[in-house]
Amino acid sequence: MRKRSGTVALTILGAASFAIAGCRDEQVDAQAFPDLASCQAAAAEGGLFTAAECEQTFAEAEQLHVESAPRYDSLQVCEEQHGVGNCGSEDQQVSNGGSGSIFMPLLAGYLIGSMLGGGGLSRSQPMYRTAGGGYTNAARTSTFSSNTGRAALNSNQFARPAQTMGQAPMTRATAASRGGFGSTAGSRAVSG
Repeated sequence: MRKRSGTVALTILGAASFAIAGCRDEQVDAQAFPDLASCQAAAAEGGLFTAAECEQTFAEAEQLHVESAPRYDSLQVCEEQHGVGNCGSEDQQVSNGGSGSIFMPLLAGYLIGSMLGGGGLSRSQPMYRTAGGGYTNAARTSTFSSNTGRAALNSNQFARPAQTMGQAPMTRATAASRGGFGSTAGSRAVSG
């Protein structure tokens, strides 16, 4: 019986960490922006997305932020996960008046993906700072080194995150039990 090559096993492991499905056809062009103005400036220069797509996807990311941002029972726990100065109370960030005793990370940008290879449906994800200085999406499927730049990402990076609005906020113990927000996902570089 022949043994499998260790290189093949490492290649398979690397591919699995990048994309569960691992199918090249599922790759989408994506770009991260710190704010709507940055996306609109890129659109004016002939970027991946139009100004209308920037507005639509930014609104989608803001809505996902309200519905699915991680929520914590104290400012201290939120800042342990996202860094000092990167959190605010839910009532400051949610227009329909959230609770002043629940804390959420501030929106630090958004990630847009062209689901049909350009010219098609665009999807977005809000981005949040991590305690380590990187960024992550609300679905916690990846961490990124920057909130600006382009990359080819698997379409599952744009899966709708679980809703956290109305759920019990995370305590220090629940955040620690899962290894912290965004720390379990693979890291991605977004190039400029």
